[in-house]
Amino acid sequence: MKEGTIIADYTKYHCQYWANALTVEASAGSFEGLSRSIANARVDLNPHQVDAALFALRSPLSNGAVLADEVGLGKTIEAGIVIAQKWAERKRKVLLIVPAALRKQWQQELETKFYLPTIILDSKIYNWEVKNGSRHPFSQNNKIVICSYHFASSKNTDILSMPWDMVVIDEAHRLRNVYKSSSKLAKKIKEAIGSSPKLLLTATPLQNSLMELYGLASIIDDHIFGDPISFRYQFIHAINESTRNALLKQRLENVCRRTLRKQVIEYIPFTNRVLITQDFAPNDEEHELYESISAYLQKDNLYALPASQRNLITLVLRKLLASSTFAIAGTLNRLVYRLENLAEEVELFDEDDLEEIQELEDEIEEAIEETADETVTTADGREIDPELLKREIAELRKYAQLAESIKVNAKGQALPVAMKVAFEKAVQLGAQKKAIIFTESRRTQQYLYDLLSENGDKDRLVMMNGSNNDANSKEIYKGWLEKHDGQDIITGSKAIDIKAAIVEYFCDNAEIMIATEAAAEGINLQFCSLVVNYDLPWNPQRIEQRIGRCHRYGQKHDVVVVNFINRRNAADQRVHELLREKFHLFEGVFGASDEVLGAIESGVDIERRISDVYQKCRTTEEIEAAFDALQAELDEQIQSRLSRTRSSLLEHLDEEVAERLRVNKDKTIESLNERQRWLFNLTRTELNGQADFDDSIPRFLYKGENAHKGWYNLDWKKAEENNETFYRQDHPLASCLIETALERKLTTAELIFDYSSYGAKISSIEPFVGSSGVLELHKLTVEALDVEQFLIFAAKTDDGRILDEELCQKLLLLPASINGNSDKTAGLDEILKAEIKKKVEIVDVRNGLFFEEEVVKLDNWSEDLKKGLEQEIKEIDKQIRQARRDSKLAASLSDKLKFQKQIKQFEQSRNKKRRELFDQQDRIDAQRDELIEKIERQLKQKHETEKVFRIRWNII
Repeated sequence: MKEGTIIADYTKYHCQYWANALTVEASAGSFEGLSRSIANARVDLNPHQVDAALFALRSPLSNGAVLADEVGLGKTIEAGIVIAQKWAERKRKVLLIVPAALRKQWQQELETKFYLPTIILDSKIYNWEVKNGSRHPFSQNNKIVICSYHFASSKNTDILSMPWDMVVIDEAHRLRNVYKSSSKLAKKIKEAIGSSPKLLLTATPLQNSLMELYGLASIIDDHIFGDPISFRYQFIHAINESTRNALLKQRLENVCRRTLRKQVIEYIPFTNRVLITQDFAPNDEEHELYESISAYLQKDNLYALPASQRNLITLVLRKLLASSTFAIAGTLNRLVYRLENLAEEVELFDEDDLEEIQELEDEIEEAIEETADETVTTADGREIDPELLKREIAELRKYAQLAESIKVNAKGQALPVAMKVAFEKAVQLGAQKKAIIFTESRRTQQYLYDLLSENGDKDRLVMMNGSNNDANSKEIYKGWLEKHDGQDIITGSKAIDIKAAIVEYFCDNAEIMIATEAAAEGINLQFCSLVVNYDLPWNPQRIEQRIGRCHRYGQKHDVVVVNFINRRNAADQRVHELLREKFHLFEGVFGASDEVLGAIESGVDIERRISDVYQKCRTTEEIEAAFDALQAELDEQIQSRLSRTRSSLLEHLDEEVAERLRVNKDKTIESLNERQRWLFNLTRTELNGQADFDDSIPRFLYKGENAHKGWYNLDWKKAEENNETFYRQDHPLASCLIETALERKLTTAELIFDYSSYGAKISSIEPFVGSSGVLELHKLTVEALDVEQFLIFAAKTDDGRILDEELCQKLLLLPASINGNSDKTAGLDEILKAEIKKKVEIVDVRNGLFFEEEVVKLDNWSEDLKKGLEQEIKEIDKQIRQARRDSKLAASLSDKLKFQKQIKQFEQSRNKKRRELFDQQDRIDAQRDELIEKIERQLKQKHETEKVFRIRWNII
């Protein structure tokens, strides 16, 4: 070794290799392509989620996919990986269309788990942007747009004008009847998203009819099947069911992926749900208030309730009435004020009422728009009778005074009793004493806080709601910001960060969280295993969302669920029975199944149906009969005759899935470990004394000036546990170091690789110890269907032995010292050409398979349409044969002449159809050829190479 040689360690050549390896644009549908997105996420990744993401990204020619995993398997995470991958590829025009109630949850999941910036676009934000000069509010620079179904439908022309890189639709079964003329909302959304790549998420892609599969497939791509007529002829009216199912499955295999909970039990340990019910009996004043307001709401004409919003307002008032006297009192006073000031614009509800009023309004509008046979009364220009108005005001004032006079609620008095029993059960199950109490009203929330404080629990309480403006929450938030100063756990969004602060406080300090519905959105409470439904929603999906905050992946204990039952209210008792026995929400391992939740279309529809029972039924007998009818209808929907068909079409053999998931798990771990090693070693080399490194964790203590000082951890879980910064490739410090390495200009140098100091055996390297040679690293960029990059090694020894790609990668595992510049060269051109040819051929073969898939799809589509046309002619032939039989049997000449005339008309129609068939077949063939030509143009490939560095090497 020459004098002045640097002590063996990693070099700037290593750094440039790692920087390139971390940033090359691999195929999106490969583990290498996904690994960057996964490595940057703060998620507990399961192999079925990687499998789903790979499936969704598999073909660049595909227009999208349906991910149909059963409930509880993390479709949000699957979609998050796909969106993160698009983001990493700088395809950042992403739109999420989700149920109104899930908008905030999606925002929080994407921002906190994937570090992806988002904006929820609703009427208020949209109008504000327009007022401030924006011509295209949906065009958000570097922000993912989230909106509700109803908003997407109302702004369909805006959406259509945008070139979306991806559209994600959650609860996509809402669009499955798009083929029906009555499904206006679904049609508008389908037209709006056009040919943009799509990802549809639904646990129930098929519930009542095979036509629903046609509908969902047509949202993805109009060329998967023919038109509705040909689909019905080919699949609905098929004689042989097993042949039909096999053909349908073949058509769907590249579009739809479904994993069952029983298939992932090896990776996700599920705990149980245990139900505790707490009875209570309202006192006479409470009961009088309930009966009086119920009777008031059942009146035909009310000035306080605008006809256009009567359903919504009635639903909200019933929720507040069931919550507490404190919740309803404030709203009754506002109703009185509103009636006394009819000339003024007075908002009926304020922020202390239900937080999900806007979401309910959106969802009810969506449900009504999707229901073809339902009409909405909008006429509200009634003439006011002063005497009737005066009486209604007096009546409401009386109820408000009664509500305000009631200071003790029977349900509230039952809460400490229920908590004692529930905590005992939780401790018996091995869990810590942590409980979340859900209410639907902020006024009730404050009442419960005061009640439990008086009961001696004040120091153990924390509250969470939509605003978190109370003094305690502000103090918690302030302390959290100080504690995590400089860490990327702080997103910068106050709404998200204050929720994170309260959750952390609940985990570390408090025992009881009293939460409104806002807390059910986007937070994980797997450290808590006691859920108290102080107010029980009528919407099964909301209940599942609540319980799912605790009963989720990572929960180590059975989850105790507490519900309250009013023994003086027959309807309340039947609601609980319905939710327990038909929806299976409160007991068992999995909670509500996709069969059940899918059967009801949307939870808000169930709320409306239950509200109708409360509105229309006045006696116990009427209530019982109405709930019996509702349960019978649900039974029919849930026990769909298509369950066997669904299984055969969408579910794959367990052995097949199990093997694929095992492979996914191994490859994901291997890929993540490799990326982690590259990033850790690059960081250590580039920081060069600015940090202390702990190899065993791996983590480091940063002491430099270019970023926040403190501990950085490459394991996000340990980073959270220890209040350290999660260090990942897209962290600003890492990005800066990678960019520095990439931009460094390197001359040809001699590197001395020290095998003896590596510390582990590498069998393939040992034969080369003592050898020397030349190595070049190039970056190959291939442009065809997509841009894809490869690192190409060309290397050989001085005695002519060629080092393959794997050997070169292993060589760069070894520490090395730079032994000065080198001008010695060796011919590597042939090796380089051969390696480039291999990679280009890999892309060619893969793209050829994708092309073949598209050709088969288009062939099937054109054949479907032709068969549909031929079937129409066959139907006319059948009518002609019947008319001839009728003519022969006719007794009178006039009847015979009538049938002959009919036959002639049929024959003319048939001849016309035949001519149309030939013309249509030509048009279909031309359209098919045009689509194939378009794909062929996309397939045209070009590639270029760029030299990264060249070294002479010696191994000692």
